Amino acid sequence: MAVEWREQKAKGLDRPEPVLLPGQTYATIDEKITSIVIKRPLHPGWLLGAGISFALVMLLMYAVTWLLIKGIGIWGVNIPVAWGFAIANFVWWIGIGHAGTLISAILLLLNQKWRTSINRFAEAMTLFAVMCAGMFPLMHLGRPWNFYWLLPYPNTMSLWPQFRSPLVWDCFAVGTYFTVSLLFWYQGLIPDVAAVRDRARHPLKHLFFGILALGWRGSAKHWKYYESAYWLLAALATPLVVSVHSIVSTDFAVGLVPGWHSTFFPPYFVAGAIFSGFAMVLTLSIPLRKFYGLEAYVTLQHLENMGKIMLATGLVVAYSYFQETIMAWYSGDINEWHMVVDRAFGAYGFAFWTLITCNVVLPQTLWWRKARTNVAWLFILSLCVQLGMWTERVVIVVQSLHQDFMPSAWYMYFPTAWDWATLLGTIGFFTFCFFMFIRLLPMISIHEVQDLAHAREPHPESPEPSDAAQRVLSPQPQEG
Repeated sequence: MAVEWREQKAKGLDRPEPVLLPGQTYATIDEKITSIVIKRPLHPGWLLGAGISFALVMLLMYAVTWLLIKGIGIWGVNIPVAWGFAIANFVWWIGIGHAGTLISAILLLLNQKWRTSINRFAEAMTLFAVMCAGMFPLMHLGRPWNFYWLLPYPNTMSLWPQFRSPLVWDCFAVGTYFTVSLLFWYQGLIPDVAAVRDRARHPLKHLFFGILALGWRGSAKHWKYYESAYWLLAALATPLVVSVHSIVSTDFAVGLVPGWHSTFFPPYFVAGAIFSGFAMVLTLSIPLRKFYGLEAYVTLQHLENMGKIMLATGLVVAYSYFQETIMAWYSGDINEWHMVVDRAFGAYGFAFWTLITCNVVLPQTLWWRKARTNVAWLFILSLCVQLGMWTERVVIVVQSLHQDFMPSAWYMYFPTAWDWATLLGTIGFFTFCFFMFIRLLPMISIHEVQDLAHAREPHPESPEPSDAAQRVLSPQPQEG
């Protein structure tokens, strides 16, 4: 990895902004990114990954079909653990979807140029993660075909949703987040699909990308309206990063169950969402830059910056774990303290120590630059963080419910094969959508990379003035 770092530094790739390499022009940047979509043949690795993902999608379809036939009794949920893998997976997927909006909207408003090469597939990741998250509350309804009851639609009985229900909060929060994220992603995609349209030679490809481009011609008027709309959507998406997962955390905080009834859940959940979201961006970006030769666009400095954000948000998550323990002890509530002890040394203690290892111990290696620039370690660490954050969601949901206030109601939760099949199926759906995205649409923002490359391009020095011009520009001595 040190050799890769020295090579990229020699080429100027240790900077977060893309640069024009020797012999590289705007046309070569355009050709490099668009050729992945319109010219690159199907690679056996892509076919293998897409095939495995599609098989998992079929597993999801089978699990959901059986769920609709038999009901949620096929899951491991019971009393008192009425929420199981479904709600834990919902919170986990929503958290993963936060990094895309953060990279695209907040870093855009803060004028952080290093976001440029990774914002496109991070936004796509957000959409696919939110789609996976939205499945679980609907399946958990018991009667998912009546999901429209959550919406305030006019009806003959003048019934309105129960706005004190956390389920309604999730419906509005997740629906708004998905809609704004979709508009923001598509808005940034328009100039690039127009570039693909102009390079496409096949009539069907030209027609497909021409429809997506919405008549884009790159005129000054188009760019004026584009930039205005892009910044407006970024301003709308920014508060959603904080509000959506805060509302999801309130689903737990409004309950009286030990381990849930806490006021610090909103910032704790938001930090955890950004933590897991950036881990997923690393999980996706590292293979992409390797297999598609994008090291000049997704540089080591990009990976190091994401490692720094993971370290910062991981410290917030670790502080939340510590605060939760201290407040349970300081409150003197025997139920809260029993929850802390049972979480660490009870039946689900292995899950607790797994999340501590993955979310607290291993990310401390990111204090060292050698770890932040080690591509292999970053990839392994990102997978560990995904495991740790998923385990944390399971601990919050399951462990807090299985032993609440009455010992006579205590009961264990054991996930069934259908719980695991649904989880693996959504992972397959997410990866399959991502495989299709990188094949059908530009995964890197072409026009933003070109703008940054132009800003970093060395300009030729001004020519030396001629002797005549030098005499004119130089002050003339005064006669005595």
